[in-house]
Amino acid sequence: MTPRELLGTADVPGGEPLRLFRRGGDFMIVLDRNELMSSRMSGSEEALATMTCQRLGARGGIRMLIGGYGMGFTLRAALRTLPADAQITVAELVPEILVWARGPMAAVTGDCLDDPRVSVVEGDVAEVIADARGSYDAILLDVDNGPDGLVRAANDRLYSAAGLARARAALRPRGVLAIWSAAPDAAFTRRLQVAGFAVEDVTVRARNNGKGPAHLIWFATPR
Repeated sequence: MTPRELLGTADVPGGEPLRLFRRGGDFMIVLDRNELMSSRMSGSEEALATMTCQRLGARGGIRMLIGGYGMGFTLRAALRTLPADAQITVAELVPEILVWARGPMAAVTGDCLDDPRVSVVEGDVAEVIADARGSYDAILLDVDNGPDGLVRAANDRLYSAAGLARARAALRPRGVLAIWSAAPDAAFTRRLQVAGFAVEDVTVRARNNGKGPAHLIWFATPR
């Protein structure tokens, strides 16, 4: 088996370091012994964007917030789907993630970060949401492992009752809050409902061929 090559290490505010590995042509971002993401499995991250766009339908001047960048699968899928007048803000907490995107992972990233529809905020997406009022048609969250935090405890505030209230306030009318998770969470579904959202949860596979682990996406729209 081809050995893994360590390409870089990134500090996470309030959490354990992330490490970027390459094995052959594949990349992996790892936390301790947990593989958080891999270039081999992009299906559910892409579905986060494409299925949100389906729910937005045809509307002009779409404004979308994506947190965080990860390996850019969600961003690239959104760019393939959205029209030229869309605006996408990407909030990424860990600056090294963006350095990796433009450096060792440039062949995967392509020019998505330089697309004129894209603006990048190096910071916590929770703060971007807190500063917004009626600003976004869609907020897409692929932060940590979902509501059950793994990378850093502070990520839990995104999925708290207060965090969901801030996300609801940041949406435009008929907006969509879409949240990726590695696993189902019935308690979080109820929390979304209590926060005033109509909720649809969809199971998606990690790989584009319909195989791999089952992940879950919540699509929540203000009632």
